Amino acid sequence: MQAKRAVGPFSVNPMGLGCMSLSAAYGPQPDEAESERLLHRALDLGVDFLDTAAIYGNGHNETLVARTLKARRSEFVLASKCGFRITPDNPRAVDGSPASIAETLDKSLQRLGLDHIDLYYLHRPDPKTPIEESVGALAKAVAAGKIGSIGLSECSADQLRRAHGVHPIAALQTEYSLWTRNPEIAVLDACHQLGTTFVAFSPVGRGFLAGAMAPGWQPAEGDLRGTMPRFQEPNLSHNLELLRQFADIAAELGCTPAQLSMAWLLHRDPTLVLIPGTSSIAHLEENMGTVDVRLDAGRMAELDALINERTVAGSRYGPAMQATVTTEEFA
Repeated sequence: MQAKRAVGPFSVNPMGLGCMSLSAAYGPQPDEAESERLLHRALDLGVDFLDTAAIYGNGHNETLVARTLKARRSEFVLASKCGFRITPDNPRAVDGSPASIAETLDKSLQRLGLDHIDLYYLHRPDPKTPIEESVGALAKAVAAGKIGSIGLSECSADQLRRAHGVHPIAALQTEYSLWTRNPEIAVLDACHQLGTTFVAFSPVGRGFLAGAMAPGWQPAEGDLRGTMPRFQEPNLSHNLELLRQFADIAAELGCTPAQLSMAWLLHRDPTLVLIPGTSSIAHLEENMGTVDVRLDAGRMAELDALINERTVAGSRYGPAMQATVTTEEFA
């Protein structure tokens, strides 16, 4: 395992675990018993940073993590998120109002069986609520002892700076991988300047860079990738050709495409924390082997040139999901 990373007052291994896929997002919900085994296996392998959220499975994910790992709570840093609200018209209505944050936090604490969450993120910036007001509500939760540190997710560098002016922001998470470079526009620099740890979610491109798709791929019912332009034709076929070349490089290096994807991130910035998600114990074990992959400057440049914001076809989100994020976009 590589040297630990600081996340606010915490020290964690560079490879954490995103727990979303154990409850939602990529098709049918996984077998509950297998999910429990995966969570225990993650801790056994040295994972000490788990990422969940109130919206994942409408509370199911927090309940699952709490029930499964209650006896091992001291072994990991726990992160959860607020900022979405389920309404009759919208199962993912963005709401960063102080009242909604307080309500969501109390419900999360109840599901988790805790009186304190280590790191609590605003899941999405609310266009109707100034970021200063949302972070002010989270700062009150810190003062009340309900959360330890504050995080933001999918926001702009300007919002991060404004938020940091209200209360130190321990972590900012955004999608980041070879094929999603948006953080490189401004957010990564802002994190470095402010001492905010950048947490990369979907570091294998929602499974794409791990080789999860083949020609003719069709999403299962409930798989949100079906709404994302990169996974739709003709973009998918174009991107699969990039993946073929990428897989050849991985084979030359003696690693898997998933490991190569995440190794690129770890070599690119030694302060990053990665939270790959999976519902497969075999993939979990594969992911943990990433830290053993070594890339020289030549390989880094080769990967940079192959898969980047200019070579990938299709935007990362469709219009509805794009409307909920403020991370900078390439022109």
